[in-house]
Amino acid sequence: MKNLKLQDFPLKTFDKIRYADTDRQGHVNNANFSSFLETGRVEVLYNPNDPVLREGASFVIASLKLEFLNEITWPGEVHIGTGVLKIGNSSLTLFQRLFQEEQGVANAETVIVQVDQMTRRSAPLTDHAKQTLSQWLLNEGHGTAQA
Repeated sequence: MKNLKLQDFPLKTFDKIRYADTDRQGHVNNANFSSFLETGRVEVLYNPNDPVLREGASFVIASLKLEFLNEITWPGEVHIGTGVLKIGNSSLTLFQRLFQEEQGVANAETVIVQVDQMTRRSAPLTDHAKQTLSQWLLNEGHGTAQA
């Protein structure tokens, strides 16, 4: 997956870098990388055209592995590539890469679990959700095996 470019991702979006995102070293603070990743995640999880969340449930992050590759500097934009690595019974795994000026600046792998809001326990994804998520799988042509 090291060679993935933005155009290799099934889902792409961007976020504007704000001056307030920078720290004393003059680059974007590492805590803001997670906010950029969230921008990409919500387009998968809460897409109004292809909803995957079942009624009475919510999504929670069970694991987030974030690898910093380069700094992000202000001003500009961060482009976010997002793809699905794996679809489980009640969870999914996303792979995301952040880009600034076409250079990869961070990789993230996130495990997200659907949870029933009443029981607070994992809740199975619907068949519709699995079908919708499968259209965003990163496949061998994108540098990773299909789940």
